[in-house]
Amino acid sequence: MRHRLAVFLAVAGLAACVPSTQPPPAAPFSVVEATIPEMQAAMAAGRITSRELVTQYLTRIAVYEDGLNAVIAVNPKALEQAEALDRERAAGKLRGPLHGLPVALKDNIHTSFMPTTGGALAFEGLVPPYDATLTTHLIEAGAVIIAKTMMTELANWVANGMPGNYNALEGYGFNPYDPRRDPRGLMPLAPNAPSSATPQRFDDGRPVLGTGGSSSGTGTAANFWAANVGSETSGSILSPSNQNMLAGIKPTVGRISRYGVIPITADQDTAGPMARTVTDAAILLGAMEGSAPDPNDAATSACQAPPNRDYTAFLKADALKGARIGIPRASYYDQVTLPGSTEPRGGLNAAQRAAMDEAIVVLRQAGAEIIDVDIPSVVATDPAKNLLLWGTCAGPADVRGKDANCSSALKYGMKRDFNAWLASLGASAPVKSLTELREWNLAHANMGAIKYAQAQLDVSDEVDLERDRAKWEADRRKDIELAATTGIDAALKSANLDALLFPGASGAAISAKPGYPTVIVPFATVPNTPPGGPLPDGFNARPAPYGVSFAGTACSEPTLLGLAYAFEQLTKRRVPPPGMP
Repeated sequence: MRHRLAVFLAVAGLAACVPSTQPPPAAPFSVVEATIPEMQAAMAAGRITSRELVTQYLTRIAVYEDGLNAVIAVNPKALEQAEALDRERAAGKLRGPLHGLPVALKDNIHTSFMPTTGGALAFEGLVPPYDATLTTHLIEAGAVIIAKTMMTELANWVANGMPGNYNALEGYGFNPYDPRRDPRGLMPLAPNAPSSATPQRFDDGRPVLGTGGSSSGTGTAANFWAANVGSETSGSILSPSNQNMLAGIKPTVGRISRYGVIPITADQDTAGPMARTVTDAAILLGAMEGSAPDPNDAATSACQAPPNRDYTAFLKADALKGARIGIPRASYYDQVTLPGSTEPRGGLNAAQRAAMDEAIVVLRQAGAEIIDVDIPSVVATDPAKNLLLWGTCAGPADVRGKDANCSSALKYGMKRDFNAWLASLGASAPVKSLTELREWNLAHANMGAIKYAQAQLDVSDEVDLERDRAKWEADRRKDIELAATTGIDAALKSANLDALLFPGASGAAISAKPGYPTVIVPFATVPNTPPGGPLPDGFNARPAPYGVSFAGTACSEPTLLGLAYAFEQLTKRRVPPPGMP
């Protein structure tokens, strides 16, 4: 971490010695909680330059990064690129809605001008030979790629039990709403624990308040940049947005090109924006999307971009009036007892329920019609047709021969798509296959390459793409049947709904399987109750952010953004992290 801070300070220090190409701003302007439209207006009025925006953000990184670990790498040419964009502005050339604005990318998104590592020790220093398509789109829209964000190693498909936002390169990322380490040590076993159980440890340096998912929203929450791009296979945009009081958009799979993004599986992977407001997220989404399908990603023909890729046209304050919004009570709000079980599961705790009850009141007062609905696959009494009994094959419990009752989409897709990604790197690839990566990790275990082992990589590498293809195809059909046909689509059609309202990021998994979109909005805080048992007496855990999610069917982002924006304007509950002025 110290070597990165030296870079930050050196780059920020250029502000004092490189003459500006623009006149000084007429009045002070602060980037803290500034929105994209506010920053654009300030630059248009001559109050601040792109170079000065970058300098302010680099200064904040230098001041606060040591306590958060939100950054894997900073762009050493960020100031130079900002100055070039200032010159373009002065000449009357504006590239797009992000012209001159600093944006960060998750470190699994290719940048040919700085490393892309996925957080893996084997990929330290890897500079890909090509940019991700979305990187190209952002640069064309005028963005300054200021940094690569912290992430869970290889998007959390390495090991069972690895804490979120941990990777072998940089360790643990911390949540700015409570940037402390977990104070627990070795937790005692429950009295009824099986004899094979081992006590769980929490003294490995992990954060007490999770950052959520494999993407990091901590830098955006802490005002290190204007917004950031995350990626999601099942929850890694929605969960960190929820945990960091951000507005996030998990797009329909294919709306944003995946070319040049380190994969888990093309069946579910997508990149998406994370920002402090719905408006900022909508602007970033439009800049990421192509005006035409990407020839390198066939899925990009799935949805049509709006005119001029402008999603802000759908942001209307009265969008909730007359909207029909479904409340999927079973499992997501209320406990359910699954077929073959006597013990209820799921549902909300008291604080979460109070937050969602309040959100529903807001929606009703805005003129939305609220309808309780069942998701058929969630309440199905036939175990073979129940979504909650159909999990994801992961780890040693789901190796070949033991994986009949779970979806192999992720473990199969990782073997197929990760190897294809490595091949796309050509001679720059540090390893040539998933097998070579596993072998490299074992050979460098004493350097911390696999602190939590590599069970997910192991279960993927045992896949035979030809022999296991039939199971993968059957599993994908079942994924779509349970999550879409008798899942989200059935619930939406049952009452002619515009969207489903999920608490926090709880709807991520059902939407992920068919690749459906969700927009999450900051709303409340709830007590932090980390998994594994209570925190020690006397430890004052700070509240955890908590959002609400609007989910829909494929390509419904315009509708969902309208609903989310109207809700946000009525509530405006986001607050910046404490102690970071």
